[in-house]
Amino acid sequence: MKLKYLSLLVILSTAALSGCSTMYYNTLDSMGIPKRDIMVHRVEKARDTQEETMEQFQTALEQFTAVTNFDGGDLEKAYDKLNKEYLASVDKAQEVNKRIKDIEDVSGALFKEWEQELDQYSSASLKRSSQQQLNQTQEQYHQLIAAMKRAEKKIDPVLVIFKDQVLYLKHNLNAQAISSLKGELRTIESDVSVLIDAMQQSINEANSFINTMEKK
Repeated sequence: MKLKYLSLLVILSTAALSGCSTMYYNTLDSMGIPKRDIMVHRVEKARDTQEETMEQFQTALEQFTAVTNFDGGDLEKAYDKLNKEYLASVDKAQEVNKRIKDIEDVSGALFKEWEQELDQYSSASLKRSSQQQLNQTQEQYHQLIAAMKRAEKKIDPVLVIFKDQVLYLKHNLNAQAISSLKGELRTIESDVSVLIDAMQQSINEANSFINTMEKK
């Protein structure tokens, strides 16, 4: 983002004022930080979170694979590592969900304000131009949010399998449990691969949206 909006990174890291979005956005607007910049910032944060989520699920898969290849040693320690990665994956899934909701919240406020301000134009040509920009921005936004939600939906199938295997291993720290995990490895590998592909598509959409908004 532009350097003039560097303070935005600090301000937006805090909780919304009084839990009221309208008051929050109005306060930032009075400080010279418009909704469009808040939206871009939140898309950036969502993109970064998705990149972190991809890395986390890859790490969790690596740990799961390591457990299936376990051949002697402290099995309980191996379980602890796997459970840690599973819990970290759950945290990332929740963060992805929050980031998407944050984008939806500010986009709703931005588009509502934009539409209302169209009626304030006295120039018909400027109004048409602004309407066209609004339509283009909304179209690209809908593509972005759809991609993010598609990627988010790919998370749950992976978490469900991870949870089942972690629970089973917790109560069955033996060779038979390890053998059971091996049977699920191919399914998890496939689901993680699908998730990563969807996340990358969403990240690409986010980068495209950010670039377009920063040129306006």
